Amino acid sequence: MKKMFVSVLFAMLILSACNSSKLSFSEIENVPRKIEEHIDSNLKLQSINDGTKGYYIIFHSIGEIEADLDPQDNIVNIIFNELNPQDKDIKRNVYYLTIDSTHDTINVLVNGEEIPFDEATIVLQKGAFL
Repeated sequence: MKKMFVSVLFAMLILSACNSSKLSFSEIENVPRKIEEHIDSNLKLQSINDGTKGYYIIFHSIGEIEADLDPQDNIVNIIFNELNPQDKDIKRNVYYLTIDSTHDTINVLVNGEEIPFDEATIVLQKGAFL
């Protein structure tokens, strides 16, 4: 019985380690429909959590941008630089950010200036509860 308990516990630890996320940041071309429904083109900066440790970061920029990630201690700094601020075209940029257990704060800088999220949304998985 004790052997079986230890085996089950070990298997649970292995599976939970496989499911742990690490810090990553990438541009998304095809946005899932359940996320698309929550994007507001009138907002400059949105965060949509997909019910896991993943966040869709939506930034409506003036023209093209460069994006970078700068983690510092418990803070994840997302850096957006607008390349043509005199441009008139508004462009939607969608990025997917996953964080790990060491990061609990997301900070966004646009052209060197810190800006707040206009809206933060959590989209729950079907059957999930807060």
